[in-house]
Amino acid sequence: MTKNKYILKGGSILGQRQSDILIQDGVITQIAQAIQDEDARVFSIEQQIVLPGLVDLHTHLREPGREDSETVLTGSRAGAKGGFTALSAMANTSPVADTAGVVEQVFRLGQAAGLLDVFPIGAVTQGLKGEKLSEIGAMADSVARVRVFSDDGNCVSDPLVMRRALEYIKKFDGVIAQHAQEPRLTVGAQMNEGLVSSVLGLKGWPAIAEEAIIARDVLLADHVQSRLHICHVTTSGGVEIIRWAKARGIQVSAEVTPHHLLLTDELARSYDPVYKVNPPLRTTQDVMALREALADGTIDIVATDHAPHSSESKDCEWQEASFGMIGLESAISIVNKTMVETGLLDWAGVADRMSIAPAAIGRYGQQGQPIAVGSPANLAVINPTQNWIVDRDLVLSKSRNTPYHGVELPGTVTNTFFKGVPTLVNQSVTEGMSA
Repeated sequence: MTKNKYILKGGSILGQRQSDILIQDGVITQIAQAIQDEDARVFSIEQQIVLPGLVDLHTHLREPGREDSETVLTGSRAGAKGGFTALSAMANTSPVADTAGVVEQVFRLGQAAGLLDVFPIGAVTQGLKGEKLSEIGAMADSVARVRVFSDDGNCVSDPLVMRRALEYIKKFDGVIAQHAQEPRLTVGAQMNEGLVSSVLGLKGWPAIAEEAIIARDVLLADHVQSRLHICHVTTSGGVEIIRWAKARGIQVSAEVTPHHLLLTDELARSYDPVYKVNPPLRTTQDVMALREALADGTIDIVATDHAPHSSESKDCEWQEASFGMIGLESAISIVNKTMVETGLLDWAGVADRMSIAPAAIGRYGQQGQPIAVGSPANLAVINPTQNWIVDRDLVLSKSRNTPYHGVELPGTVTNTFFKGVPTLVNQSVTEGMSA
């Protein structure tokens, strides 16, 4: 067999047409029926779906600084297992990714792992403090070529700082990804403000805290004619503001996480901190609005907000627990369950929301390309009818804080091809895992 030469036989491209795909030296060289090549390794994938490799615009890989929760290597393994060929590493590391040196370090760690592309996201402000702009220009000019900037985990709450950031990134066609949370409305907040928070006696997190920042920032983006991306939208009101902004031609895009497409604040009744997440799980009405918005394009993409934490940070009382849950390995299954099986999206729509659109927002070049002759062979192969049961002890992430432990989910990623190489069959989990 010739090295790096593969045939994917009998798969359904975007769930629409059954074809064989020949890959050689990292590129798709032929798409046809009954391809024969005795030098190629054959993957029989009848009844399976072939998508462009998934692209996550919102991942926390924790390195440098919190390697007890995740590393670029373990996060890359989890991403490859979930069908991803590109991850965007958020800036809330230690030290913060607010300089060219730190983003270059993360970028090179991704290259060393070699399982997918790791694109560092640069901090908007120094130390994520929301006061002074970070080295945005230097990060954009670095070897990492950063185009997405975010203080995720913190809102850029000062409108003047946000305006200056939006103005600055216009120079190189960047985008500001905003964590929409008015801090003065969420002091001490533990979960969604509503009936459940009242019953449980937990400090509520009002929807208006998210919606107020979305409204302010779409107006700022319109004023300076710059690109704005809204992270992890969770409320029906936020959806309506984004829909209004898009109708006006404002350059705004938005994301929803898999967990906000499925889970609701009712789960907090268990007091299990695995369901404590920022922004919080909302109501069934919000979940339905988010699904409809993703289907009609008001929300552009799905992004995991994969947030690994050590057991010490989550196995404690609710009020003391860290916010966040992991999601790379389960993302496509949740989208299958909430969007495909409900008829809201077909697989071509999934390819757009989870590959093509996020790559376009991030300006990620070789990612999110159509499955066509001459395109890079970044591909995800999914068996949509093969169910699996989530086991937190078997995840490839270094952390275990999945909200789906013991849950049966539809759709299994059977392989991921990055630059023409199958990554799942090559993974060996040797790095130490946190308990």
